[in-house]
Amino acid sequence: MRDDPDRPHGRAEVMAAVQTVTAEMLAERGPRDVTIRDVAERAGVNHALVHRYFELEDPRRLQPEACELRVETELSSGLLLRGFIDRLDVAPTGEIRIVDYKTGTAPREFGEAKALFQMKFYALVLYRMRGVVPRQLRLMYLADRQSLVYTPDEAELIRFERTLDAVWQAILRAGRTGDFRPNKSRLCDWCSHQALCPAFGGTPPEYPGWPEPDPGEETPLDRAD
Repeated sequence: MRDDPDRPHGRAEVMAAVQTVTAEMLAERGPRDVTIRDVAERAGVNHALVHRYFELEDPRRLQPEACELRVETELSSGLLLRGFIDRLDVAPTGEIRIVDYKTGTAPREFGEAKALFQMKFYALVLYRMRGVVPRQLRLMYLADRQSLVYTPDEAELIRFERTLDAVWQAILRAGRTGDFRPNKSRLCDWCSHQALCPAFGGTPPEYPGWPEPDPGEETPLDRAD
């Protein structure tokens, strides 16, 4: 399916296609004459994923404000944040819910904080853009039909903003010295660059230095020196 340009690609496109096709087919045929396989075939997506999605929520009851929404904001420090939100729901009362779809399985308890990092990032961007703290962050895992739901507060998002600033400052310091230390994990099992990684006894190539910004477009965050 990846080779067919007419099929949806990526989580947000797949979910948007399923929701749109479901609404169309229900209007055309009625609920008794529409099957999950029909929806999957017309939408051009995997039948099993559609089946799992319908076990998580009923798309007929959804009216998202946007899917695959591009969001961007600049923090007071000058750090630019940018991302794409799979689905954004806004209630008539103004409450915001951020939804992200995952094709894998839900993390164990000790992995939830890492999984929520992405969602807090989106929440912070929306908070700075709209001045509203999202009411709910929801991660939906299609492989095991589980959902991870979290409710942030304003103080937490402000602390998270400081965390992002600290992470960027650490990147800048590493940019000055070239000291990018390896961080081993299970993902290393699939890495094809172990011969260049010190964690596996490899020798990395010579560090070329921090890239120079384009003239006239430089900001205080562009340089590591």
